[in-house]
Amino acid sequence: MTTVASSIETPVCERKSSYSRRADLIIAALAVAMVLLTAASLMLGRYPISPLEAVAMLVDCIVPLDQTWTSQQATLFFNVRLPRILLALMVGCCLAVAGAAYQGTFQNPLVSPDILGASQGAAFGAALAILAGFTGALVSVSAFFMALFTVFLVLLISSRAKGNHMMVVVLAGVMVSSLFQAGVSYTKLIADPNNDELADITYWLMGSLTGAKMDQVAVVFPILLLGCTALFALRWRINILTMGDDEASTMGVNARAIRIVVILAATFITAACVSVTGMIGWVGLVIPHLCRMMVGADYRKLIPASMLMGAGFLLLVDDIARLATTAEIPIGILTAFVGAPFFLYLITRKKKL
Repeated sequence: MTTVASSIETPVCERKSSYSRRADLIIAALAVAMVLLTAASLMLGRYPISPLEAVAMLVDCIVPLDQTWTSQQATLFFNVRLPRILLALMVGCCLAVAGAAYQGTFQNPLVSPDILGASQGAAFGAALAILAGFTGALVSVSAFFMALFTVFLVLLISSRAKGNHMMVVVLAGVMVSSLFQAGVSYTKLIADPNNDELADITYWLMGSLTGAKMDQVAVVFPILLLGCTALFALRWRINILTMGDDEASTMGVNARAIRIVVILAATFITAACVSVTGMIGWVGLVIPHLCRMMVGADYRKLIPASMLMGAGFLLLVDDIARLATTAEIPIGILTAFVGAPFFLYLITRKKKL
């Protein structure tokens, strides 16, 4: 009996080890691809910068070098291209990991980062700020705090409702999101088209990385780093959440507490992303599914894979947005063009999501 059991268990262990190594190789390949894409993005543009000049300007920040580049190139590189690339990497990474965390927490493959209404709340806050005549950072601040208020309202409503708690949270998120969407529609109705209020609101809703500044990166980076670190640290516990609360309790895991921490971390990074870029959809819905097809449903592998692929995907889409035409295409439009057909492919496949 012992011989038979060992002969059965050994191939299973070998398959698990082989699958884990394959997932690790895929994650390493995603990291390399992201680095190469970042390097290419630093050099690509309507005013190209050579690889040597790009590297020299970066090294010059640490060790002074003989200047072989013009002041115009330095201004373009540090004030326009570099902050935009950094913001694309950060936002893509955070939206993808937030989507993956939400899908595991709610045990629903159709959940995305805006399921609790953070995106619509941020849109309403930004629209109100634009109507009030605010610009720049004040619009982002208004969007961020309104997004947090929206999620707090959803959690408050769900805590007072009866029934399946996770289902109630999702339904409350849908209802509150619809309410704030109506608010956004009303702000567009009363916006003055003659002084660009309507155009500014509409453009913000489409999502864009145009005008990214290093101070924006510096402000949102601590929030995004804290949220992503929390989700990365809890990735194995999200595996347990997918099994249900009863199974989690038998393993000594407080499912309710872990779920609250995951939701708060994912919400904070979603609110921070939307507040500086506007509404960028589909990244948090599609990227986790694509990573799940590549590395499996183990969140110990899925979380880092989603981070890397999300960062690379949004950077690639932003490169297309700024290089494809002379008039830059808002990035939210391109993510929808890519994400919607791909998700249709996913849901029509015979294999279960």
